[in-house]
Amino acid sequence: MTAPTTAPLTGLRVLDLATLFAGPMAATLLGDFGAEVVKIEHPKKPDPSRGHGPSKDGVGLWWKTLGRNKRTMTLDLSKPGGRSTLLRLAETADVVIENFRPGTLEKWDLGWAELSAVNPRLVLARVTGFGQFGPSAHRPGFGTLAEAMSGFAAITGEPDAPPTLPPFGLADSIAGLTTAYAVMTALAAREHTGEGQVVDLALIEPILAALGPQPLWYDQLGHVQPRTGNRSPNNAPRGVYRTADGTWVAVSTSAQSVAERVMHLVGRPELIDEPWFASGADRARHADVLDEAVGGWIAARTRGDVMAAFEKAEAAVAPVQDVRDVMADPQYQALGTITTVDDPELGPLRMQNVLFRLSATPGAIRWAGRPHGADTEEVLTELGLTPADLTALRAEGAL
Repeated sequence: MTAPTTAPLTGLRVLDLATLFAGPMAATLLGDFGAEVVKIEHPKKPDPSRGHGPSKDGVGLWWKTLGRNKRTMTLDLSKPGGRSTLLRLAETADVVIENFRPGTLEKWDLGWAELSAVNPRLVLARVTGFGQFGPSAHRPGFGTLAEAMSGFAAITGEPDAPPTLPPFGLADSIAGLTTAYAVMTALAAREHTGEGQVVDLALIEPILAALGPQPLWYDQLGHVQPRTGNRSPNNAPRGVYRTADGTWVAVSTSAQSVAERVMHLVGRPELIDEPWFASGADRARHADVLDEAVGGWIAARTRGDVMAAFEKAEAAVAPVQDVRDVMADPQYQALGTITTVDDPELGPLRMQNVLFRLSATPGAIRWAGRPHGADTEEVLTELGLTPADLTALRAEGAL
């Protein structure tokens, strides 16, 4: 299983030691564009993502996406044989991604000192809940805690309702994207310095960056963003509106010209002449009036009619879709956003395609997530281990 020679990250070798979900996602993103990713799991305790969510015929489906483009092998890093084997693998690698609690690799004598000694060009990406130092560094950390701690949950939900957490791994996903970017940044630096380095990424930080200028607002104005439901403090009308056939659409008027077009469309052009209509923030303070106008017009029409009218008026609208709609959406189909991957365990699988399109060196999904330890012998034989070496490692419990 080798990457196409046109893939931009061909020749890059990544050891994925991480679990649930940010670190593995970063490795997946690198693998999607040609990196050789070796997923290393504990012999008896596989990555828990294999058991998350629905399964088919006893095979976890989430893993099929998260584990794509990865060869899988087992290794118990706490065993002497596991430690020595990882160091041999690290000699051949460009990147190691891990998400153990701070100090765990060091406990096994596999910290940066040992890894960089065998491979000074190595990039070690360390993904944790709270970072490698500080008062919370050694606490167990998950995306849910980052979503709460960052301020995301505090601004999400209706004004009179509790803070709301996302029903999916938002903080992990943002951290996974950021980790892939951080790894590529460290690799770019290596081109100048000839040496690798450590990436210290805390789940609580990328999601805070995604929240925008809230710290600056507070620092300069003492402003604390409240929960506003689907409304925005920066423009109106903005939100989701129910159609006559019981479906929903989302409307945005971030641009003044679009807000004016919407008012003409819904038959309320006189509102444009109101002094408060001239800015998004002022419109937001009159959201009740604007929502009544837009919501009433939409409620009298089917979603198809609403979409057609908004498109004709060059106003911004989108259907509120669930996954069934996404799979049939013509724009996603045109982009190839959902692709089919043939899998020897489950047959054809439809999943999200690679994250972006490159015109000259595109990425590709070469295979879906493989069974636990499926490539152990192949990877270690390539490393130079003999059948006797493998037997000894198995006897020790390292494989």
